[in-house]
Amino acid sequence: MPRIISTKKYELRLKKFKLKHPELRDRYVNTILLLGVNPSHPSLRLHRLKGKLSEIHSVSINKKYRILIDFIIKKDKIILLNIGTHDELYR
Repeated sequence: MPRIISTKKYELRLKKFKLKHPELRDRYVNTILLLGVNPSHPSLRLHRLKGKLSEIHSVSINKKYRILIDFIIKKDKIILLNIGTHDELYR
């Protein structure tokens, strides 16, 4: 199983996200748990981004909210980078 690591920027964004969207708490926890067990699970909708973010992947919490992640597969790590809506993350 990959080890999940978060950045300081991610932790700050997550804190704001949880305050703003308490209704998504369980969904978020389930997403992170599933990511740690099976990053390829279809419900995560894992995909590589394009353009200037092409080294980064995204998984979905739901259809509106996503988590940007950086996979370091050789070292068996998943680094959480950012969380938010599509528009917030890709501008």
